[in-house]
Amino acid sequence: MPEAGLASEVAAIAAEAGRLAMTRWETEFKRWEKVPGSPVCDVDLELDALLRERLSALLPDAGWLSEETADSRARLDARRIWVVDPIDGTRDYLRHRPGWSVSVALVEDGAPVIGVLDAPARGERWIAEAGRGAARNGVQLHVTPRDQLAGSRMPTDHLPKVDADLVIVDKPNSIALRIAMVAAGEADLLATIRWGNEWDVAAAVLLVHEAGGVITDVLGQPLAFNTPSAKAFGLLASAPGIHEAAVERLAHRAREALES
Repeated sequence: MPEAGLASEVAAIAAEAGRLAMTRWETEFKRWEKVPGSPVCDVDLELDALLRERLSALLPDAGWLSEETADSRARLDARRIWVVDPIDGTRDYLRHRPGWSVSVALVEDGAPVIGVLDAPARGERWIAEAGRGAARNGVQLHVTPRDQLAGSRMPTDHLPKVDADLVIVDKPNSIALRIAMVAAGEADLLATIRWGNEWDVAAAVLLVHEAGGVITDVLGQPLAFNTPSAKAFGLLASAPGIHEAAVERLAHRAREALES
């Protein structure tokens, strides 16, 4: 369990980054693609530098993993590590849409123990601490009591025909915010069947866990953080009552995708 008060300090640092992002949002900034389909802008790098300075001062012994910093295997020797996405949902940031967030997690012994999302364009501050619950803007979060997969709400743009019994709800570009919707009871289910990065999800994983939800990889296996690849295949966050059914529905598709 993290030190008392540490989560509030992390949230204050994330909020500082969020304010910087907002001041730059309506200004001119450079943008490019790291690889095709993966946009980035110089604001990402400004926030990354700010977060690394502030968070490293807070816990000098902690390692560092960020989308916008070249990875170093030295982090694998650290018991504690910051896992950061300076702007999760960069596409929405670039399009002046509010579905982006600053995502900061403290991972200890392979599991998130503090998770913070600062989404200033939405007026939202999410915070979770291992063993101490999760909240948005000070209001405690709880997943839904849903126990039937059919009719479950999922934030996505479209569903395949095989999932026509699910219900589409609007989604932000930020995968962390989509996961957080499950924690807040605004969605019953979030699933991905693709490789993803630890920095995209670490903070939101703790939000769901502390709100009483279940979050695993898409095959139902536990998630681990600060792994050598810093990646995992697929993610499934849901209310406890539908998780087993969701794994059963998605597992075949996930195995096919892994083998292709």
